Amino acid sequence: MTEQWGLPIEVERRKRIRLSLAAYAYEVESDSIMDDGDFDALAQTVDVNIDTGNELLDTFFRDHFSSYTGQWIHNHPELDKLKKLYDRTQK
Repeated sequence: MTEQWGLPIEVERRKRIRLSLAAYAYEVESDSIMDDGDFDALAQTVDVNIDTGNELLDTFFRDHFSSYTGQWIHNHPELDKLKKLYDRTQK
């Protein structure tokens, strides 16, 4: 039996960070860090009804996230933080 990591809020937060980073890399940096199929599969599991404790980002995901494109990243309210995360993890 495999035990799932984290509380639902933590799992949702981690999914959103991973998707945001992958969308940022692809849309802004022209760098594909996640396979399209993996991105699509993960995007389908996002639940915008779960509050993650960050009202700004929860509202952003409810209002702008779309599971079939990464274009929503251009409206992300913390692009500066995503750039720093991208630079720290990909370079």
